[in-house]
Amino acid sequence: REFLIEELTRHLTATSPLSSSALKQNNLTLHRSTLQEHTATLTRLRASISDARQRASLLSTVRADISSYRAANPETAEADYMLDERGRLDRSHGVADSVLSQAYAVNEQFGVQREMLGNVQRRIVGAAGQVPGINGLIGRIGAKKRRDGVVLAGFVAVCMLVFLYFM
Repeated sequence: REFLIEELTRHLTATSPLSSSALKQNNLTLHRSTLQEHTATLTRLRASISDARQRASLLSTVRADISSYRAANPETAEADYMLDERGRLDRSHGVADSVLSQAYAVNEQFGVQREMLGNVQRRIVGAAGQVPGINGLIGRIGAKKRRDGVVLAGFVAVCMLVFLYFM
């Protein structure tokens, strides 16, 4: 690109000022600005690549130092492993404790709901005993539900028999 810009500049300076057009001057300016942008981007990319290489080199050096230390001291490596294993066990115990506490909370909520539903049932039974005819109505509703259940069960049975017959 630099070669292209130099050629355009030489061409513009070689020709007379009267023949150089505004379009050529505009193209030259555009190429120069593009070159400056690309040069700045290239410099920035080179710096970031250099930083990444230095960071990777430092990390590999540190890892190599840690590996050599562990190789030179196998008893500390074993102790570190045991400490790590102890940490994992403690975390698993913490998770188990958390699950158990949630289960106890759910069990307690079930007990509260059971008690609440029992109170509601007692109130309904008490109200049904106070108003005449409610017990008969509730009985008829229950009988209708039983009858509907028997009819539905019979229909499903007939459908299954027909299905098995045609298979």
